[in-house]
Amino acid sequence: MSHFRAVSLMILVTLLWSMAGVVTRHLDSAPSFEVTFWRSGFNALALAIALTLRRGPGLWTRLLHSPGVIWISGICWAIMFTAFMVAITLTTVANVLVTMALGPLITALFARVFLQHKLPVATWMAIVTAGLGVTWMFFQEGDTTLSLIGTLVALAIPLAAAVNFTIMQHVGLDRGRGGAAGGKPAQDMLPSLLIGAVISSLVTLPLSLPFQASVHDLGLLSLLGVAQLAIPCLLVVRLSRELPAPEILLLSLLEVIFGVAWVWLWAGERPSANTLSGGTLVLGALVANELARILRLRKEKEKVKRVCHGL
Repeated sequence: MSHFRAVSLMILVTLLWSMAGVVTRHLDSAPSFEVTFWRSGFNALALAIALTLRRGPGLWTRLLHSPGVIWISGICWAIMFTAFMVAITLTTVANVLVTMALGPLITALFARVFLQHKLPVATWMAIVTAGLGVTWMFFQEGDTTLSLIGTLVALAIPLAAAVNFTIMQHVGLDRGRGGAAGGKPAQDMLPSLLIGAVISSLVTLPLSLPFQASVHDLGLLSLLGVAQLAIPCLLVVRLSRELPAPEILLLSLLEVIFGVAWVWLWAGERPSANTLSGGTLVLGALVANELARILRLRKEKEKVKRVCHGL
């Protein structure tokens, strides 16, 4: 796959991810937990079909005997799937997306605390700046208590993502380290997506009864489950073999911009001035941190090349 095609597909992924907010704003009557149940259910159905076609019927036997890390990862995915839909019923889409954008920085912080990874000064500065940006959004211009609760629910998304990634790093199952130590192949983590979707739908099922979704709602929620979750999740796993992690992180920030634009243009949900200013701080910190990382990697490569030429 060419670099241009890989980048184009990653932009498509962010476009698909970003449509959740605007689609949800056009639902008729489904409450938050029912919205989560149907979206996760349709996501689980789509993933089950796709993974069965790709891996064969043996997928289900292997799934039941998956190692513990797969199930832990699945629980993290379930938290992310559930918290997102609940959060956007409690606060604005912009607040949720900006809060989600903290994921890379929380992951870096978790890696420092639990894996003893050293963080460069630029990352520490980005963490502080992003924290100030989120604080600014909710302690200026009288944000409501409901909005604050919604943002706290949304905070579960980057926290669960950070736990997920940190655990995979710890056991050496991520693609970058698989096979590097002991010659073991990288663990297939795709089934954890399916597990997460199933757990999310089962947990929210009793909270969804009695069902209130209209036929119109079910159509939109099936769109979210398949096109907004299943397809982009499968695509991003494929693209992780083509694009470096820093570039994927930078491109994924487009979800915030696209998501805010969609609800502004087609749902009349205009972000407040403090959300825009706080969000700018968060995104600016993330971009600066990732650019600094790319520069550090380039310098390290140049240093290695000079040493190799010297030998």
